Amino acid sequence: MAENEGPVVVDDLPISFQVKYLGQSDARGLWGIKHTRKPVDLMVAAAKALPPGQILPIVKLVISVDGVHLETMHHSSKRSDFEHMSVFFNIESISYGVQDLVYTRVFSMIIVKDNADVKGLNPFECHGFVCESRNAARRLTYALAAAFQDYSRRVKEMQTTPELDDRPPSLKKRFAIDLRTPEEIEADLETEA
Repeated sequence: MAENEGPVVVDDLPISFQVKYLGQSDARGLWGIKHTRKPVDLMVAAAKALPPGQILPIVKLVISVDGVHLETMHHSSKRSDFEHMSVFFNIESISYGVQDLVYTRVFSMIIVKDNADVKGLNPFECHGFVCESRNAARRLTYALAAAFQDYSRRVKEMQTTPELDDRPPSLKKRFAIDLRTPEEIEADLETEA
């Protein structure tokens, strides 16, 4: 388990975390805690309402320079508890990541779905994860920040040598990571109000 103190740097990637998967819920925007708070509240409420004996899936979450890979881990003999899941989110599809300010053991990220061009469908999806500690959630946030930093470096390299990047400018994505502590986020929200 990654429980060390301090920021994660690109050289530390890939890095693995064992977390409980809260699930996913639609988000209303591309980035910002204002777009993860309500989905996290809904996912936590759903988790608290699970019937006795039913648990959240435990997943191995691996952050690399290419993106985030989730894979269900089975620690019990009852493999029917939840379906096996193996999902990869490309770094270009992740628009935001943050440690929640209310549930400080929760890390959430916003994914921009591929169907973003389809009219009437919400392109933003918030995924939530419960970490074993507040520090683990913080470290996970730093790990995603390191992946974003590497992606930003690669995008800048492509911009200085346009022949390497064959995508039109409109397809280049933007991303954000919120490295403030939950207390700093809360203080900023209070001054905005």
